[in-house]
Amino acid sequence: MTQFSSKLRTYFYKSRRGLVLAKKEVFEFWNQNSGDWSWAAEKPRPIAAVNRSLWKTSVPSLSFYAMLGLSSVIATLGLLSGSAAVIIGAMIIAPLMGSILGIAYAIVVGNRRLLKRSALTTFKGILLSILAAVLITLLFGLTQSNAEILARVRPTLIDLGVAIAAGAAGAFAISRRQVENALSGVAISVALVPPLSVIGIGIAWWNPRVALGASVLFATNLTGIIFSGALIFLWQQYGSIERAKKGLVAGFLTLFMLGIPLGWSLRNILIEERVHRQIVLILSRQTLTFADTEIRKVDVQPQLNGVYVELEVAAKANSISQYQVTLVRNLLTEQLGQPIQLKVRVVPIEIFEELSNTPTQATFASSVSACPSDDIG
Repeated sequence: MTQFSSKLRTYFYKSRRGLVLAKKEVFEFWNQNSGDWSWAAEKPRPIAAVNRSLWKTSVPSLSFYAMLGLSSVIATLGLLSGSAAVIIGAMIIAPLMGSILGIAYAIVVGNRRLLKRSALTTFKGILLSILAAVLITLLFGLTQSNAEILARVRPTLIDLGVAIAAGAAGAFAISRRQVENALSGVAISVALVPPLSVIGIGIAWWNPRVALGASVLFATNLTGIIFSGALIFLWQQYGSIERAKKGLVAGFLTLFMLGIPLGWSLRNILIEERVHRQIVLILSRQTLTFADTEIRKVDVQPQLNGVYVELEVAAKANSISQYQVTLVRNLLTEQLGQPIQLKVRVVPIEIFEELSNTPTQATFASSVSACPSDDIG
């Protein structure tokens, strides 16, 4: 027992000595490679530099109008064609973010000249983008909406959160030289030009729903960027809370007013998703009418007096009757606990099947394939 205790003390002593030596070596290595790194510390840009930068982006010039006009054309074409890649390209080259951040900065520092100049430049840019979208839409004559257009017609609180985060990121990038190149990424995240293009598309189509929905989205993005950008500038010690008080109050009230329709839209989307999932499960598992059909589309629209459901299914002709649809509607009303208005669109399908491959059929098939296509009646 005594011998075991002696070995244990020896092992403990050696381990402790090894830890002390390792700690000493680490400290020596650190002291040898340490130095004065204060020159590399990240600091906010001088107020004169930020002021000069935002004045440059807030003054309309030929480059501003040219890049914004081209961005609007690209965004409109991307929206009409449903190409997400083209729309992203339009976001990158759009110069509208600078003048909007100029509004936020002018509110914080109390610079009325910069505020008027930035607001006027932003307003001109908005009109130019909408006008370009209207002309492009009328020129090409496309009237079919797609997922890219519809995605910007129903803004929600999620879009408001994106706008606030993007405004904060943009203001921080302006105040830090090290991350100034991140402004292009901020422009992509908040998407200022595509909603303006959708407004123009809605005007060209004479579709108030499209134009109004995209207008709410752009107003959300604009207000969110200005409000959060002003807060970040204050945090970076540009300006003062006394000068920014009125602007911040106005921005908060505007966000609160926009939050009502945005919250209602988000609520409807959540209801649609939940009801959509329940309807698909009920139709596929609890009904014989749609058990063997291909459900191609389920459109759910919450209404004040219930839920409107439109189904599009692929089935054989005359395989679904009005009585079966009534039974399914009653089942959905019972299962979901709310009135259901059901509309079913049946797309007839035809099945062609070749049962055998006899020599006669094979000979006929080869002779048909050898004939020119124009001779086949």
